[in-house]
Amino acid sequence: MTPLTFLVVAVAGGIGAGARYVVDLAVTALVGARFPWGTLVINVTGSFALGLLTGAVSDAVLLAVIGTGLLGGFTTFSSVAAVSAVMATDRRGWAVATNTIGTLVLAAAAAAAGLAIGGLIAG
Repeated sequence: MTPLTFLVVAVAGGIGAGARYVVDLAVTALVGARFPWGTLVINVTGSFALGLLTGAVSDAVLLAVIGTGLLGGFTTFSSVAAVSAVMATDRRGWAVATNTIGTLVLAAAAAAAGLAIGGLIAG
């Protein structure tokens, strides 16, 4: 990896993190904060986008910039873990299970769908 590629990946990661913050705020404003819907939406859409990119693109630099940088900054497993831990201390067992298992299943399914569609696009 060249120093320029590293710099572009880092900038893209910052842009992805900023986008994550804006999307989370918007979703929370729409549906409320009782359940972390924003984080779920972010992880599912980001997983779909990464699957699509991975299936459609073979350029290593583009994959690094958009996949690792932008989408890596956008998606966040640590938020799922932290919010689930808070909900667990509040004894919200169903919410914890729904958040952790739901995120894993939906994000994996979205990534698989994106990968399949990306493969079709790539031919």
